[in-house]
Amino acid sequence: MKIPSDLSEQALVLIRGLHRVAALKNTHTGCQPFNKRVLAHLRRDEDGAALVELAFVLPLFLLMMLGIFKFGMAISNQLTLTQAVGSSAQFLAQSRTTTTDPCLDTFTQLTNSALNLNSQSIGFTVTMNGVTPAMTGNSCSGKQTNLKQATPVTVKATYPCDLSVYGVNFAPSCTLSATVTEFEY
Repeated sequence: MKIPSDLSEQALVLIRGLHRVAALKNTHTGCQPFNKRVLAHLRRDEDGAALVELAFVLPLFLLMMLGIFKFGMAISNQLTLTQAVGSSAQFLAQSRTTTTDPCLDTFTQLTNSALNLNSQSIGFTVTMNGVTPAMTGNSCSGKQTNLKQATPVTVKATYPCDLSVYGVNFAPSCTLSATVTEFEY
């Protein structure tokens, strides 16, 4: 037999030889065709397939889990802010006759009720008897005259939410807010 010098010719000779062997093997009963044996062998050797699949799926799974955790934290902050605003509005309605700085006292009650929120990030407004006093910081000293019996008081607070995952902010203008109006009779 002559050995060809060209690589493509060598490959053709090898393939023809494999086909002859496969044809001989197929003549015996109970023997599996050559191509089926090769495919069965290839299917059986999947040693690293799980690791490759994990490498593809794990980053997406972690991204999804971190997004769920961040969203859960935002919901927790919203609930905390809502409860704190309700508590501070009740405090403001009940402290009509005992306060000289209703805004500062209400803000103190708000921050004491929302311990897991950063107090410097809380935006805060108070409306008493339909009037929103001008505040210096969180103080409106001397405005307790706006607290009158049988008039509503409204406390509104805002808090920034952070829905960024791996440096991508999915809601750049996200702000949590809560407003509660109380009546003191």
